[in-house]
Amino acid sequence: MAAEQPIPVYTNLNDLYGSLGTSLNHAEKWNTVAEEFQRRFGRKPAYIARAPGRVNLIGEHIDYCLFGVLPAAIERDILIAISPRPNHQEHAPGSVVAENMHTKYIRQVFAPAPRRRASISEEEVHMEEWHLDINTKELRWESYIKAGYYGVLVNYFAGGGSPVPVDILVTGTVPAGSGLSSSAAMVVGSTLAFLAVNGKLEPNFTGTGPQISKGQLVEMAVGNEKRVGVNSGGMDQAASVISIPSSALYISFFPELSASAVPLPPGAVFIIANSLVVSDKAVTAKRNYNLRVVETLAAARILARSLGIKVAKDEKVTLREVVGRLAGEVEEVGEMPVEWLSETLQRMECEAERLKPRNATEDGQLGVTMEEMIEMSGLSTEEFNQVYLSWVKVEATHFQLYKRAKHVFSEASRVLQFRQTCLSAASEASNPSTEPPSPIDVVRNLGRLMNESQTSCDQLYQCSCDELNELTKISRDAGALGSRLTGAGWGGCTVSLVLESGVDDFIKKVSESYGPFKDLKGEALNEVIFATKPSSGACVYKFE
Repeated sequence: MAAEQPIPVYTNLNDLYGSLGTSLNHAEKWNTVAEEFQRRFGRKPAYIARAPGRVNLIGEHIDYCLFGVLPAAIERDILIAISPRPNHQEHAPGSVVAENMHTKYIRQVFAPAPRRRASISEEEVHMEEWHLDINTKELRWESYIKAGYYGVLVNYFAGGGSPVPVDILVTGTVPAGSGLSSSAAMVVGSTLAFLAVNGKLEPNFTGTGPQISKGQLVEMAVGNEKRVGVNSGGMDQAASVISIPSSALYISFFPELSASAVPLPPGAVFIIANSLVVSDKAVTAKRNYNLRVVETLAAARILARSLGIKVAKDEKVTLREVVGRLAGEVEEVGEMPVEWLSETLQRMECEAERLKPRNATEDGQLGVTMEEMIEMSGLSTEEFNQVYLSWVKVEATHFQLYKRAKHVFSEASRVLQFRQTCLSAASEASNPSTEPPSPIDVVRNLGRLMNESQTSCDQLYQCSCDELNELTKISRDAGALGSRLTGAGWGGCTVSLVLESGVDDFIKKVSESYGPFKDLKGEALNEVIFATKPSSGACVYKFE
């Protein structure tokens, strides 16, 4: 399986460039960061870690509910050059000098602080924890670097030993707050860079030692990003790490992380357009992202209780787990067949009606108050707060349990339909005994699913915004067969499915119709609207 493969460590740039795609000049970018590192620090880097951004083709806000999603890595990425500091005995253990090639970010210097654990266990007497100051209220670029570093410290230096002091240089082409997962790419790249420079990525000279798999890196990166205040479901990190060229990636999180390639149909490309509305999901999390996480978790418990499904008092059961228990799924056997899951999802879209307020309101309010939600859960106020609110801050007068669950179940169903459409088309095209489906019919079907997803994101999950709604409408009018927001929403990017022959005309029409694009030309326009080929996942280049 793809998740079990090791992280690629290249020593030949031709092999590395060949894995990244062809629409960008990767060689120029990698040479530039190596030369800039040499100029600033007086020596070449020991490693460059790469982590791509991602575009989610369909499956929004369902990964943390443990339903499968369909992202693809893009060619735009984060690069982190790193090298041990000479005479490292003269520096504090693990100290970091971090610079960013973007001029708006200033140099940062920090060091982890070891501290003894308050434990009387003999096994833990000599264990150490580490502390790094990460400000989750005022999110800064180096917070993502620290988050990745912290995961390496607690996983590989808790039992003794000291990380080496390093210099690092960061650059990237994934726009921040755009919905292309620049934050996950930063954390994945940081984690990889610190693993590599501390000798934790490759087997040692005896052929033993750590050989970290892609799946292990994903799990570590998910935990690391939570340290900046975002409760990520894992889709962003998995797409950044596990993706392969020319395919989308079907990522399933239940009963465990798994990933498989989904070949995309020929004749159409995906075009990304940035609404230029910046969405900082860490800053707005209590009203947006983290609130949605709590709403889906509470909805899962309440649905389970209504359907007679047993849930432990301290369990944060997910909507996917409720579906599995309702269908009699056995976790030890693996994920239920797709047909079985699809049928159960259709039923759950109806069962979601149970989440509406018991008493109709004059204004048609479909949400419930905190008091109503707690009563519906069957828990006491203290129990509910401990399970659902003790670990996260949220703000809401009404919790939209019905709308969130309705979106999750219908979106999970659309993902399965999208995946099956691609797989069936690829299978029939390769079978000489059957007549292949019309490529345009396949693409139109995928576009229809994308449009339905956008409507659901806007009306049920309420994670769109006026600019995204306008941009998706303009995109469809310009010839897109499907257009939807991608990423967490509330700003950021759209992804549109466009026939390959109409890409230039599409970009011209959108740039002339969407207000913020009208005065942009050349490279400035290319930064906000561009076609991208599915790229490979994260990797490391080792300088010899």
